[in-house]
Amino acid sequence: MGVNNRESGERAEVSEEQVTEAKARAARLLLAFRHGNQLAYDALVEEFGTDERTIDLVSMLCWIANEGVRKAYLPEAGDRVLRHMVRRADVGDRDVLTEDGAGPDVAELIEAVAAEDVKAVQEIVRGTPDTTFLLGRFVLAFAMLLPDIPRPVLREVVRELREQ
Repeated sequence: MGVNNRESGERAEVSEEQVTEAKARAARLLLAFRHGNQLAYDALVEEFGTDERTIDLVSMLCWIANEGVRKAYLPEAGDRVLRHMVRRADVGDRDVLTEDGAGPDVAELIEAVAAEDVKAVQEIVRGTPDTTFLLGRFVLAFAMLLPDIPRPVLREVVRELREQ
């Protein structure tokens, strides 16, 4: 496989090992993107560069790749394919946390929201490897609280949300 060197016009050969490593890095990035693992995603994006245009490009490519994986595979099969690509490359840390236990206790988030502590909420969310589970637990907590909310208050909240 050759790669065109723009400056010299020459084609440089890329080894199979380099290709495998690049695929593994891309698979790790996509796993982090798919699972809302903001910490891993940010760290992996930094490897590509930190200027705004590069970050935007990487994000758009992840979105496109995720749509392709989502349409081609069942969710668990898509993750298996990506993890297989990661395992094939024998380089560095290969894990991307997607486990339910990876998130903090949702009670901390509820307490921070109740205290209107924006900084604490941001820290909890940023410090959560997999925000999918955090959001799921937060929705469960809300569902548990829902029966205790007076109907007029609930109707007012729903009306305000629809106006936004």
